[in-house]
Amino acid sequence: MSRTALVWMRRDLRCEDHAALYYALHRFEQVYCAFVFDTDILNALPTRSDRRVEFIHSSVQALDEGLRQLAMRSGAPGGGLIVRHGPAVATLVQLAQSLGVHEVLTNSDYEPDARDRDQQTAQALRAVGIAFSDYKDQVLLEKSEVLTQQGRPYSVFTPYKRAWLRKLDAFQLKPYPVERYARHLAPLPTGEALPTLADLGFVSTNLAALPLPPGMQGAQRLLQDFVPRMAAYHEMRDYPGRKGVSYLSVHLRFGTVSIRQLAALAALQARQGCAGAQSWLSELAWRDFYFMILWHYPQVVTRSFKPAYDRVQWDDAPELWQAWCEARTGYPLVDAAMRQLLLTGYMHNRLRMVVASFLTKDLGIDWRRGERFFARHLNDYDLAANNGGWQWAASTGCDAQPHFRIFNPITQSQRFDPDGTFIRRYLPELRCVPDAHIHFPAAMGSAALAACGLRLGTDYPLPVVNHAQARVRTLMRFSLLSESDMS
Repeated sequence: MSRTALVWMRRDLRCEDHAALYYALHRFEQVYCAFVFDTDILNALPTRSDRRVEFIHSSVQALDEGLRQLAMRSGAPGGGLIVRHGPAVATLVQLAQSLGVHEVLTNSDYEPDARDRDQQTAQALRAVGIAFSDYKDQVLLEKSEVLTQQGRPYSVFTPYKRAWLRKLDAFQLKPYPVERYARHLAPLPTGEALPTLADLGFVSTNLAALPLPPGMQGAQRLLQDFVPRMAAYHEMRDYPGRKGVSYLSVHLRFGTVSIRQLAALAALQARQGCAGAQSWLSELAWRDFYFMILWHYPQVVTRSFKPAYDRVQWDDAPELWQAWCEARTGYPLVDAAMRQLLLTGYMHNRLRMVVASFLTKDLGIDWRRGERFFARHLNDYDLAANNGGWQWAASTGCDAQPHFRIFNPITQSQRFDPDGTFIRRYLPELRCVPDAHIHFPAAMGSAALAACGLRLGTDYPLPVVNHAQARVRTLMRFSLLSESDMS
């Protein structure tokens, strides 16, 4: 058995059911754990007030405490988390050298920039005689584990899901028994202290006021709240005004909860015929699907999955773009969704589809601009899923909705927020508008507007586009591509 190892934690901020931590503790006599606040990422953020940084910081604190408790329960002399702030590669290599470790272990990351970073890290570590290894932890089935009979990556979700479910056996869902080997946790170097948020150059946000508890315990609280609601997930998941989803997406993004734990719970109930659990398990399959797509087709970060769709002529439309960004489109469901995002960093999944369709097919603006906007504002922003979602809505991606399927923001509102509960929550200026008009106040007559005291164009904006006319323009935009291009 080798003597000393370092576990580099990134998108896996927990100390239970953790692949790299398990393998390190199982193979080595002493194991350190570290997290690096990567200045290459942090310095590129447009603001020093970022909910994600605060969420990560709080979750890192919780992880440090979790490792200490794990060590205490196992009788280990150490425990805790080493935290550094600097360029990831140089900082990690310097730390590994100073600790005298034989190997750095981490969990795989599938984004192109992360793959480049890990390749640079492995090369730099090898240059100083330190090994580097990574493990599957972020997804259930990765890379080429699910392929067609021809040995190719799937590009259509439904057959992928069937193959995914066939492979999803008990072994894939089995948790890693970290605590069994926790006695190998090493004591922290002398003088170690966690940096404050201010030490990182950031300030507090409104995170504490949001129903988003950070860290491992926060994830478990949300999960326990969701478990009794899972049976109704398939019926409730599309209604943003109701408590129908798990709200675990940010915890999946930063690994404060194990994907295996979630899938095992869903699979158990799904096997018993629970429709809600089957639907939720399908959403976890979509997550793996988009990670697989990103791994095999990294070009989707900047280009359409279907190359022909890069010839679509999108509009510049700066005024329309600003109206969408600032929740001023005159379509209440779109504006309420955008205001939810701006105020909380969260947007309901149904609304992500609605606002993406509106940007690309009502306003005619390139999906890449919307995807980058989400990257700046979503707490749970994940490149694979969000790229896949935006390309689905824009009809440029794999297994995307057909280009002629264009969400009507009014009928979407009538169907999924029928009494305007969600709209009124985020657009209080419309609170007096009757249910019959809450989905599109611009259709109200002057008497009805006067009765509820609403001045269109002053209290609430007039519609920036006519949906019916925008639909025609979108069909013309895509008609410039040949049928063979769009197949």
